[in-house]
Amino acid sequence: MTARPEQQTTEALPSSAWGTVTAGQANFYWVQLELTEALAASVSVLCTRRARLKKLGQQVLVGDRVQVEELDWLDRRGAIAAVAPRKTTIDRPPIANVDQILLVFALAEPALDALQLSRFLVKAESTAVPVTLCLNKRDLISPPQVVAWQQRLAQWGYAPVCISLRDDWQLPAELIQQLQYKISVVAGPSGVGKSSLINRLIPDSQVRTGAVSGKLGRGRHTTRHVELFELPTGGFLADTPGFNQPDITCTAEALGRCFPEIRARLAQQRCQFRNCLHRDEPGCAVRRGDWERYDHYLLLLEEALQHEQKLEQSRDEEAAEKIKMGEAGTVQHEPKLEAKKYRRTSRRSRNQNLQELRYDLSAEDLDSLSDSLEDETLEEYGL
Repeated sequence: MTARPEQQTTEALPSSAWGTVTAGQANFYWVQLELTEALAASVSVLCTRRARLKKLGQQVLVGDRVQVEELDWLDRRGAIAAVAPRKTTIDRPPIANVDQILLVFALAEPALDALQLSRFLVKAESTAVPVTLCLNKRDLISPPQVVAWQQRLAQWGYAPVCISLRDDWQLPAELIQQLQYKISVVAGPSGVGKSSLINRLIPDSQVRTGAVSGKLGRGRHTTRHVELFELPTGGFLADTPGFNQPDITCTAEALGRCFPEIRARLAQQRCQFRNCLHRDEPGCAVRRGDWERYDHYLLLLEEALQHEQKLEQSRDEEAAEKIKMGEAGTVQHEPKLEAKKYRRTSRRSRNQNLQELRYDLSAEDLDSLSDSLEDETLEEYGL
């Protein structure tokens, strides 16, 4: 039986240790320390970030492996002094060192929509993190329908794990092994059972669950923040806020790499043009053959092109306008003028120029200038 940290003497415990950030809010972070010979039991400490890291612009993300110093074992507090290099990073939600994305969908209630599933798969593939597909609520459809979906998704390039959180006493062993010793991000639309799956895998997590909206036919959001939950078999799970329509923000050229079908076709034969978008270009190797998601690709390609166009327009607007704060905090947009072309000369510069001109003028020039200017003006400029 391992000893709890409270049972160990503080003299025997280290003053610094490495661990994984499991949650963060404002300037505080929960860090689960790694087990060592000196630390016999798992323990989480509440930490702040060193001011030095803040000055260096070093962010601390959930999933980061960090070094904690000045450990106070009685109050379980410490300070994050260093952040280890990250293997991967995803931005929505911001999590570091993700090993895989566990994409959870429901076979029914809400009904499985092929286009929506394609959107989530493309969004997950765009992170360059391996994707595992899990289909819940297997009990709500017939076994032949389950097999039909498995065969259909196999043509997409995925091998889904079909489960029923209501009927399955034990989750499939292949799913447990896939999650072991990894940081996995659970993603998917609302109401498909993501939080229920986490509660089944980690009974102590107590993640909020919600029913499907009868009026809208989709789930309600129950997850409000990002947190890592430790798996009993090793590894972590991160529950993410559910959303039903992920945005396609990758470039049009990178979109093709998010489809396993396109990757498989390009591995056999390359397109004639390197920047081929697989629409109507001559010598395209992707359009050949019949594959189901080609229409999905064309639809998402238009969205990617529109996203690129909006980015270009925003860059042009930022280059042509400047933001100025008006009265009562109102934001005003004014056109940017070319530097020093329309800028008025300051009074100091005018005075300096006139002072230099004074030594270049002859006495006769000064007399003629004094006749044309008033005495007060001459005294102002020292003439």
